[in-house]
Formats: sequence, C-alpha cells, structure tokens
Amino acid sequence: MSGVLVIAESRQGELREVSRELIGAALGLKDQAGGRVAVAVIGQGAAGHAEALGAPGVDELLTVEDAPEHFEAHVHDSALEALIQAEQPSVVLLGHTIDSLGFGPAVAARLGLGFASDVTALGWDDGPVATRGGYGGKVQLELDFPGKETVLLMLRAGAFEVPEETASVAARAVQLSAEPRTEHLGFREVDAGDVDITKAEFLLSVGRGIEDKDALPQFEELADSMGATLSVSRPLVDAGWVSNARQVGQSGKTVKPKVYLALGISGAVQHLAGMQNADTIIAVNTDPEAPIFRVAHYGAVVDLFDVADELAEQFDG
Repeated sequence: MSGVLVIAESRQGELREVSRELIGAALGLKDQAGGRVAVAVIGQGAAGHAEALGAPGVDELLTVEDAPEHFEAHVHDSALEALIQAEQPSVVLLGHTIDSLGFGPAVAARLGLGFASDVTALGWDDGPVATRGGYGGKVQLELDFPGKETVLLMLRAGAFEVPEETASVAARAVQLSAEPRTEHLGFREVDAGDVDITKAEFLLSVGRGIEDKDALPQFEELADSMGATLSVSRPLVDAGWVSNARQVGQSGKTVKPKVYLALGISGAVQHLAGMQNADTIIAVNTDPEAPIFRVAHYGAVVDLFDVADELAEQFDG
C-alpha cells in the first residue's frame, strides 16, 4: 500500500475550504508515503470541482457522481470503503467536520484501520505520526500506528496550509452506487455566535494578563479603532468573561489571520496550536520566557497596558 487519498468536501454545490487544506497536508506527506496523491469528490457535480482541487503534486481527481444531491452518511460510507479497497492508500485524509464524522470513524473501525481525529499536525517516522490534543487540550499527543497498513486521519479545519499554486489534474469517474437511507429536508446553519474569528484577517487577542473583566471594553475599543477583531485565550472564556465564539486554541477555534497581535498571552501549548500558522505574530508579555515568543515573528517584553495606551493614542489620533 502506498500514497495518500484525500476526501474533499462540498456542501450545497460549493467546495468547502477544508478540502484544499487536506490537499496541502497530503502533499506534505507524499514523498514519505510514496505513491501518488489522489483526491476524491463524492456527490453530484463532483467533476465541476476539478479546477479548484488541482495543485502541483496532485496526481488524479476521482469523481463519484452517482450519489444524492445532498450529503448522506451511508452513501459516503460505502464510497469511502470502496475507494480505500480500490486505491490501497497508506494514508486517508478527511476533515474533522460534522459531515465526515458521520462516516469516517465507522469505516476506520469496520476495516481495522489506524485512526485519529481532530489532528492538528502531521509528521512521518516509518509511517504517519499525528498530533492532537489530549486531556481537554492541556497536552499535545503524538500518535503512531504500528502494524497498520492504512491509517485514516481526520484533520482539524484551519490547521494546515493551503497549496499556493493550482494546476490542472486528470479526472477519472468512479462508479460506486449505494442507496440513500435518509431523506434530506433542508439546511439549518449553526449559530456562529457574535463573530467568526476564523474569517478575520487581523486579530487582537488578549489573555489572562488583562487581569480584570472590567478591562475588556478598553481592548474592544482598541480592536475596533485598529480595524481588528477581538479574540481571547481560554482562561477568559472559562471565567465567563467572553463567549467561546472568540476563543483561539485547541479547544476553541483555529485561526490563520494575516496579523495576530497577542497581548498578555503566555502561549500554552493548546493556544499555540490554534494560532501558530498566522502570517505575522506579534507578542507582548512581561515574561521573557513566555512560550508565545517561540512562535512570534515580533515580540516585546513590556506591560500590555502601556502598549495598548500607545496604540490607542496612535489610532485614535
């Protein structure tokens, strides 16, 4: 067995962002896994996504068109099992999403595959090594899968880089039929809260260093004046100061803004897992040994309130 099989996702005819993140992760494993990278799309209109899913290093697009218009877990389950048996990949990559959770773990269990969910990093050591949180996000675990010829991994959305280039890829139609067992009634979107920090290009993030809930309005005003979106670390959510819609980290949201300004955040491992892929990270903390400085592009060992006051003066003026 060799190569990597990616299962792309679409909803209501639109390709989901996690699909290209999965391709980026697959290309990072390609040399070590050997073989090729194949991307499969299941559902009506699958061939229409060929251009968006092409990237240098992707060898083939597999389209499974004989499926219901909308997602059906039983159909995807049958298609995934058949694709694994036909392609014999070393690694199968799915998104850790509500749809894939409906069939990915079941296929892994039925076929006796190696399995890990909510994976935030990948490596290779005579086989795939998956990093994910454990103990409520307080630690990061590295998992390997000895004796498993095929490993199915579900990757956290937002944790992997998207390929920068696109390329045309040969497409091959695959005939896999399975009768749906459910009836689609409609879509109901989950309430995203007061803001979606995963879409923000500039995040001003504050942590326990602000010390008091009464200080929050100052940073809300500062974020607004700077054109940023306010986000927070887990202690502020645990204290009930801010909704978890604004939490960055292993147990919150994974973000990739162009700029991440961290004020008073020490950088616990679970927080770093949620923001370390930002284009530019600026950290402010009074502790020169704070872990966040290990990933920051720029850092200042100063009082966060002094920095906030200076920024407010600059941007209010």
